[in-house]
Amino acid sequence: MRHTPTLMEVAAMRIAPRIELDAVAQRELAALARRGRVEARVQQRAKVVLLAAQGWQNKDIAVEVDLDRRQVALWRQRFLEGGVEALMHDAPRPGRTPSVTAEVESSIVDKTLHDKPIAATHWSTRTLAAQLGVGPTTIRRVWQRNGLKPHRQSSFKLSRDPRFEDKLLDVVGLYLNPPERALVLSCDEKSQIQALNRTQPGLPMKKGRAGTVTHDYKRHGTTTLFAALNTLDGTVITMCQPQHRHAEMLCGTTRAGPV
Repeated sequence: MRHTPTLMEVAAMRIAPRIELDAVAQRELAALARRGRVEARVQQRAKVVLLAAQGWQNKDIAVEVDLDRRQVALWRQRFLEGGVEALMHDAPRPGRTPSVTAEVESSIVDKTLHDKPIAATHWSTRTLAAQLGVGPTTIRRVWQRNGLKPHRQSSFKLSRDPRFEDKLLDVVGLYLNPPERALVLSCDEKSQIQALNRTQPGLPMKKGRAGTVTHDYKRHGTTTLFAALNTLDGTVITMCQPQHRHAEMLCGTTRAGPV
């Protein structure tokens, strides 16, 4: 069967452009061709150009350096376009065709940000894929590229106190530039804690038997836990109070020192 040459083969069979080297290029190429620490493929390319400059044809160079004739033509042209530096890097290859067009990616991002599924709080890769007619893997990759994580949420609350900014500056100032002999406490409280107790004492663990506790318990009302972290030494001051008021908060902090 007769072989029909490809465009690249036709280009390689054409008359190769002439290469003329100045003294500097000749010296650099000769050094690359014989230097031991140079990559073998770079040495090969340097030899291609040196032989081309001596008037060798591409087919003869290909046999001499054990390289395909099309590659010889390629590196010959690369040298003419970029000089010795062009031989140091691989020729650019055509990239893979994108599996997702810009239009599809834009619709995925827009749907994720501005729409919600029926009877759900946020999209999953499967539900959004079914909605848009693409694969779940495509949705996941688009989310990763755009930093989208619909399953995660962060909560916040803005204070309506008109003096909030002044108070904020005072608190931040205690950490950044505290006055001399200042005692800085980071305080918090947990209210409505149920005080529970088992109706019967539990039995201790024995060999071959786990410890036991009763399933029922008694309620003893609720309490509020106040805690203050001493930022100087890391100690935590705790106290439980029956009520959750400003006075109880101050009572807990005075245990750490004068207020």
